[in-house]
Amino acid sequence: MMTVTPATSPRALPRITEMNAHFWCGGADGQLHILRCGACGTWIHPYAARCPSCRSADVAPQPVSGRGTVVGFTINVQPWLPGVKVPYVVAMVQLDEQADIRLLTNLPRTPIEEVSVGCRVKVYFEQHDKIFLPLFEAE
Repeated sequence: MMTVTPATSPRALPRITEMNAHFWCGGADGQLHILRCGACGTWIHPYAARCPSCRSADVAPQPVSGRGTVVGFTINVQPWLPGVKVPYVVAMVQLDEQADIRLLTNLPRTPIEEVSVGCRVKVYFEQHDKIFLPLFEAE
C-alpha cells in the first residue's frame, strides 16, 4: 500500500469523469489504478473505452505496482500558479508493468539534484478532497 499525504501546495486539479475516476480517485485505497484489457492483458493509459491492441471493450481498472523509472524530466522554474514553489521537477515515469505506460508527474519529495534518467521511483498520493494525485519519489 502506498502512502497518502494531505495537500501541501496549490495545484490545478483534474475534472473527474466516469472515464477517469478510477485514476484520479483510486488512490483512496493507496494504489495506482490503470485500465487493463480483460481479453489480451494490455495496460491502457490514458484511459479509453476500448483496448488499442485488440479493440475489446472488456477494459477495467486494476491496481499496478506503483513503481517505475524516470525516462525523461525537466526542471521548471516558471511560477505558473500562485503559491507553487519553484524550481520543481516535471518527470515522465514509465511504469514497470508495460513500457508504453508513462505518466507525466512531479517528484516533490526527491531533491532535484537526485533526479536523473534511469532513477527508480515509487508512487505516493497527495489528497485533495476526493482526488488523489499520483506523485512519485525516488526509491
